[in-house]
Parts: sequence; C-alpha cells; structure tokens
Amino acid sequence: MRKLFIIAIILFPPVVYANVVWPALYLEIRLFSWWAIGLGLLVEFFYVKWLFALSVKRSAIADLSANAASSIAGILLIPLAGIAWEFFPASIYQQAFDWGTFNPVTWVATFILGCFINAVIEGAVYKKWFAPHFRYKSREFLWLLVANAISVGAAYISFLIVPLKA
Repeated sequence: MRKLFIIAIILFPPVVYANVVWPALYLEIRLFSWWAIGLGLLVEFFYVKWLFALSVKRSAIADLSANAASSIAGILLIPLAGIAWEFFPASIYQQAFDWGTFNPVTWVATFILGCFINAVIEGAVYKKWFAPHFRYKSREFLWLLVANAISVGAAYISFLIVPLKA
C-alpha cells in the first residue's frame, strides 16, 4: 500500500493540481467542513436508527463507521469521479455549448456523483457490519441517497453563504 501511495505522489504531484480545478475539488473541501460533517452525521443517525431498527448506541457506531469509511474513500473517489466526468461526457457538451468546467450541468453531476459515491460506500459498511439484509436495489438505498443528498446539499448551500473566490 505504501508503494502505491509513493507511486501516486510521483505520478500526480500536488503542483500539477495548481492550475487544474473542477467542481468536485471544491465540493470535496466543503464536505470536510465541521457543519457539513455534523449535519450529515445527525441526519444519517436518524436514518440508520429508523431504517435498520438499531439501538441508539449501535446506530451511532454504524453512522460514525459508515461516514468515516465514505470520508476516507471519498477523499480520492469524489475528485476522481469529477475528473472522469470532465473527460466524458462533459467534454462533449462543453464543446458544443462553448462552456467551461464550472457550468450548471457539471455542478448537478458533481452533486449526484457525490451523493451516489457516499451512499454506495456507506451502504457497504451497513451491509457488512450492521444490516446484512441491506440491498442496493431497495427503498433503503434510496433513503440512504436522500440522507446523503442532505449533507452534500449542505455543502452546496455553503457556496451561497461563502462563495468561491477566484
């Protein structure tokens, strides 16, 4: 694992990112703000308690575990999903409309990708350790998407409160 990390640093040094920015990078920063984390934990705690019928203590542990896993994996996956979006399909419609990276379609796609990535990772944690009956093709997963949409939505609302600075 350490070798893989060193190879990644060599291949993708932070200096490379200095002139390349896309919405997923901004979202990533806002998702790690204390209030977005707090809101996400609170909303998902009630979701876990209600949907999986766990005790308060077990719901809190499940919520913290799932969110820790999605945060750690999301550090890499959300920006990667954003850059993948930029290569395809964004490159097609951006050229057609003569738009740059920061356009409404990309912002909506980034929101959806952020919610989906978090929900998939959290769902895996719930299924493995807390709710073995959990299925991705179920109403439980849709509710998990809704819960994640609230926390990702909070990160988006922060762009209105504290706008990006150029």
